[in-house]
Amino acid sequence: MAKKNEKTNVMRLLDSRKIAYAAHAYEPDATRTGEEIAALLGEDPQRVFKTLVTQGKSGQHYVFVIPVQAELDLKKAARVAGEKAIGMIPQKELLPLTGYVHGGCSPLGMKKPFPTFFHETAETLPRMFVSAGRVGFQIEAAPLDLVRASGGAFADLV
Repeated sequence: MAKKNEKTNVMRLLDSRKIAYAAHAYEPDATRTGEEIAALLGEDPQRVFKTLVTQGKSGQHYVFVIPVQAELDLKKAARVAGEKAIGMIPQKELLPLTGYVHGGCSPLGMKKPFPTFFHETAETLPRMFVSAGRVGFQIEAAPLDLVRASGGAFADLV
């Protein structure tokens, strides 16, 4: 079982910026779906978000944060990013590019910052969940704080 008092780099980043968050730990299993993680946390899946990393036709990478039950609309994502087209990166490129493994990718604390967009429904929530940067850990924080910390923006993505 993941230890709740264990700190991830995402938690350290939030601490350094004095951003309030709650850490949630669960038994790590990279094969779990976002819906299963929401159930483990006892949370509404509309409050639990997944982080997707994409690449535009230009070669630029983009990060999209959407509810776990939703599917990224690639046309909307391309429009928001100002690209002609966007596609998901291959899973094998995730770790070298971001420093995160599949199932533990956070919109915060990547190896280098990428343009980041949060689905607009997050803006209506008092608090939302995202990965804390390691399988078995989630953080719960105010959406506006997460958007500011990531340098991101809200947009219609699904």
